[in-house]
Amino acid sequence: MTIYSDMQSTISDMVQKGKGILAADESAPTIAKRFKAIDVESTEENRRFWRSLLITTPKLGDYISGIILFEETLTQKSDAGAQLPAAAQQQGIVPGIKVDKGKIPLVNTEADQITQGLDGLGERLKVYKEQGARFAKWREVYPIGGHTPSRLGNHANAEVLARYAAICQSVGIVPIVEPEVLIDGDHTIERCAEVIERVQHAVYHALHRYGVILEYTILKPSMVTPGKTHATKATPEQVAEQTIKVLRRTVPAAVPSINFLSGGQTDEEATANLNAMNAGNPQPWELSFSYGRALQQPALHAWMGKAENAQAAQQALFKRARLNGAARYGKYGVGMEKE
Repeated sequence: MTIYSDMQSTISDMVQKGKGILAADESAPTIAKRFKAIDVESTEENRRFWRSLLITTPKLGDYISGIILFEETLTQKSDAGAQLPAAAQQQGIVPGIKVDKGKIPLVNTEADQITQGLDGLGERLKVYKEQGARFAKWREVYPIGGHTPSRLGNHANAEVLARYAAICQSVGIVPIVEPEVLIDGDHTIERCAEVIERVQHAVYHALHRYGVILEYTILKPSMVTPGKTHATKATPEQVAEQTIKVLRRTVPAAVPSINFLSGGQTDEEATANLNAMNAGNPQPWELSFSYGRALQQPALHAWMGKAENAQAAQQALFKRARLNGAARYGKYGVGMEKE
């Protein structure tokens, strides 16, 4: 197969009605923090057990079409002895890999961030592909403040995302492009919309400059919401209206799927907001999910680090996946939470 047929096959397998992506790519510090909340030590074995539990959840492939993994997970095995990427494929779930190396402050800016990891990326991707990864993910972070993101920050982050995406496609890996505008702060929903519009314009201009084939990409953006500490919460309908307006102004129709991050929303908020977007008029792209905490959190608390709780944890994960699958059709209702 050519690299183009590789990428077309990956997109066909990932972009499916009623399905989304599970993000299980937490870095070592992040998963340690999640485990600490349930009083579980972040050992390699505990991380392997947890991610194996997620991947082997019965019938998870009914609602999940892709899973983003952390580097160590590519070489770990399930309790049944299967390599975890192969175990995902057995469920009809495409395995992918987080490839960025985390963010640092961007020099000569007030509070902008920039993500590291481009050096040697092409060679790393070839290894990841041999280990079973078929897509990759790279995250750039944009805090909203009085002077952020700055023009320099916006330009620099867009350039990095475009370089990453071009390198991915050069080896037949589908890039997930993630420009995350943070929910932290007391900004209004209008201010969030203004920032996301500016960010996504810059990203797509950069992708065009670098010759990235949009049909072989997935966008993982933030929803347009007020800041976490803003006095007024937005309804799902308001979030949907503002988010779709910005997307229609910035994202070309060639992009096959937009898989939102949950970005600090509760699991129910993330599902309700996605549902509102799919309950309206059809859009040029699939509107789906790529949630981490908003899918994993109930399962994590059901598990509590105990092997005997594995089945309860899998049932909690399956429930959230099923509810988000309903939201993909605009058919989710709050009453379904009690089923």
